[in-house]
Amino acid sequence: MTLSSGAKGESRSRTKLVALFAALAIFAGISLPREAAAGEKLKFATLAPKQSIWGQVFQVWEKAVKKKSDDKLEIVFDYNGSQGDEGAMAGKVKSGQLDGAAVTAVGLSKFHKPVLAMQMPGVLTSWAKVDKAISSAGPEFSKGLQDGGAYNLGWGFVGMAHVFTKGDGKVIKPGDLKSRKPYMWRDDSISPVLYQVVGATPVPLNVPEVLPNLKTGAIDTIVAPALAVEQLQWAGHLNGTSEQVVGPAVGALIMSNKRLESLPGDLRTIVKDTGAIAAKALTDKIKSEDSAAFDRMSKKLTTFKVDQGEFDKTFKEVRKRLAQGTFPADLVKKIEQAGGL
Repeated sequence: MTLSSGAKGESRSRTKLVALFAALAIFAGISLPREAAAGEKLKFATLAPKQSIWGQVFQVWEKAVKKKSDDKLEIVFDYNGSQGDEGAMAGKVKSGQLDGAAVTAVGLSKFHKPVLAMQMPGVLTSWAKVDKAISSAGPEFSKGLQDGGAYNLGWGFVGMAHVFTKGDGKVIKPGDLKSRKPYMWRDDSISPVLYQVVGATPVPLNVPEVLPNLKTGAIDTIVAPALAVEQLQWAGHLNGTSEQVVGPAVGALIMSNKRLESLPGDLRTIVKDTGAIAAKALTDKIKSEDSAAFDRMSKKLTTFKVDQGEFDKTFKEVRKRLAQGTFPADLVKKIEQAGGL
């Protein structure tokens, strides 16, 4: 897959990422190992294409780990969902078939469901609000993940979600979704409640199934970040988008607790330190690139303004229902407070 900015843009972007990674590594003061045995290999997986922005960062991380460990530790990524959707990846991390993964909140929820609360609609509609939520709830989320078997190496986001449409019609009010065929991530716990409140019938799919179904018209509405829409090659099949930010697509770089603890102490430190650096580099990059991606797409597609008041009422009802069993009520309130509600 070719990035939309072209080969030269890819080269410049990659160079900047490498430079940022190197600077952060020096700042972190990561030392070379002294006690590790040779031959350790860690297998990670992601839905992201290898040449995507996420893939670029992960490849830099692979090289950094190999160099810092003096070739005693190697991280190898499987890209493009080759290990299955995020639910499958989470299962493989738990079973030991994978050592780790880069996943969104949907994958994280397989270890600790409350993490998904950060993606409730109409709350964390800016990066400042996301950062505030991570500051207030992040530690308890990381503990929950660890209790569920996954160590959080670092948060890494996908972008801010917008509504994208194919064909005629716009989604001005929530009720407009009733006449459309919206895609719903099969393992998501929030979307079913949203479409139940709206009265729409979603099409449940895993991420690798979206493109073929978008091509055939089996789905015609997607709620996702612009950067993901571009990188997963969905953009060419869409012709409309809303200015409204529905919420963030949150993610993290995780590793099996059991596998991490099995590493010699020096290698464990390298994985933790460089993983945190990789996640930070990715997060910083995504924040700017997702905004740029939406700017590009909004110039090519028909952009429509929604009835914000109607959506706010719908989103409030969705959160009310989510607080009745899907997520702890006090957590829903904490996330809403981070979002200024």
